[in-house]
Amino acid sequence: MSLKLTDTIVKDHLPAPAKGNKITYDSDVKGFGVRVTAAGARSFILNYRTRTGRERRYTIGAYPDWKTAAAREEAKELKKRIDVGDDPMAEVEADRDAKTVADLCLRFEEEHLTKKRPATRRDYKALIDREILPALKHKKVTEVEFTDIDGLHRKISKRAPYLANRTVAVLSKMFALAIRWKWRTDNPAKGIERNEEQKRHRYLSPAELKNLTSALAAMLDQQGANIIRLLLLTGARKGEVLSARWDQFDLSEGVWTKPGSTTKQKTLHRVPLSAPARQLLAELREQAKEDAEYVFSGRGGKGSREEIKKAWHDVCVAAGIVTVETVKDSGRERTIVKPSARIHDLRHTYASLLASAGLSLPIIGALLGHSQPATTARYSHLMDDPLRQATERVGIIVMGPKGEGAEIVPMKAAHDDRR
Repeated sequence: MSLKLTDTIVKDHLPAPAKGNKITYDSDVKGFGVRVTAAGARSFILNYRTRTGRERRYTIGAYPDWKTAAAREEAKELKKRIDVGDDPMAEVEADRDAKTVADLCLRFEEEHLTKKRPATRRDYKALIDREILPALKHKKVTEVEFTDIDGLHRKISKRAPYLANRTVAVLSKMFALAIRWKWRTDNPAKGIERNEEQKRHRYLSPAELKNLTSALAAMLDQQGANIIRLLLLTGARKGEVLSARWDQFDLSEGVWTKPGSTTKQKTLHRVPLSAPARQLLAELREQAKEDAEYVFSGRGGKGSREEIKKAWHDVCVAAGIVTVETVKDSGRERTIVKPSARIHDLRHTYASLLASAGLSLPIIGALLGHSQPATTARYSHLMDDPLRQATERVGIIVMGPKGEGAEIVPMKAAHDDRR
């Protein structure tokens, strides 16, 4: 059926079919028509054939949002595009199938995060689930703009400046991969101004170390206490200690060989053990079952990491290594007591003790497993004490123990004497 379509005809003279839909074509523009469904909905459509001969049907829009005259003109413009090789439906399908940020996150997790260490995967996944997906998951990858990511960074910065920087870093990596996967051509996370970060340097004082040692001895959770002791005696990372296996230790030689799968640098790290560390491990070996695989059995899972946090909290409170804050909650003030040092600060304390003992930065870096000298350089200021002791020794030699001064012989006079 074909006739000159008008708004009156479309509205009042095209009854709804009993089921399915019925199309009435316009007599002026070939392929242009109006589709009426059994529910009474009316939409303007255009039937066309591509250059390859494929028959297509494109929906222009619904009546009365689109009036008949406007829909007819749109159909004419579409036919002009089709004549030069365009396929309007292909664009619609491409937009419908376009990848979203949720799709990008999923592929990032499946193809990129699987290559990372478990701790890294866990941290990235938490950041994606809590920050990125709630804000951007429905956006198409091609539609994400600089302002979207900058706005997210600013929003997170109000409560967690460092987390905001981590979020942008992860998004930047995601969109770099999106370019490689040909999902878009540029990276909208480039150029975001990051929040200034200050490297945290927290070292336990001699008094704090003494109190910590006493508190560890009194802990009910002695496995947790031994984990903390080994962290302090070796300067190892928490994940390295929690995943330590007995086959990594040679107690007779006093060596711990950490496999690349457990180290941050992903390289094997062979480190000597001090006598107290060897003694601690020997005692643990005696107490362990013969077929025990891990040094700290049952402490390598997610729940155990929370237990370590609790153990560290409890021992810090017992040792007085805390900060006390007063906060208002529902109009009432309450006091919060929390550790003033992180468990990772045991690693910094280990390094500070090495530096204060006069050991060089390369040696400290080797013991900590640093692959870059710049990483160890953060401890350079701790070299002041041994350097001061060294220069004091020179001062004593030159000036004498009481500062009365040594005889200074001019170079020319000394030369004349030799003559």
